[in-house]
Amino acid sequence: MRVIYNPKLKEFARQLRNNATKSEIKLWQKLKRNQMYGYDFHRQKPIDECIVDFFCNKLQLAIECDGYSHEIQEVWEKDVKKTERLNELGIRVLRFSDFQIMNDMENVLRTVEDYIQIFEANDCTPPSVPPF
Repeated sequence: MRVIYNPKLKEFARQLRNNATKSEIKLWQKLKRNQMYGYDFHRQKPIDECIVDFFCNKLQLAIECDGYSHEIQEVWEKDVKKTERLNELGIRVLRFSDFQIMNDMENVLRTVEDYIQIFEANDCTPPSVPPF
């Protein structure tokens, strides 16, 4: 599937890459350079009208790192809409809190690995992922 790229978000995505959170940096160390079963992930990828923290086109998978601000109702509601829109585009979203990434990386990576295994077992069809 071809991802809808929004060039208007290019500069903002660059700023986000240059100002990554500690949890984004930590997770990126595990995803970059095809370390995750050979799949190519990108950081701060503009898609449609939003930017996802990490994205793999082949897997049609976005990974979001949610800090404490995502617990605020207004931000959470935006997250729900963002996830719904990405799902409409055929992109699945895995969300992890900063706490999970910083304190339980093993299970975070296991969740991503599980997604990949299901994806490959289903002849490269993205599996269903609960929104939250």
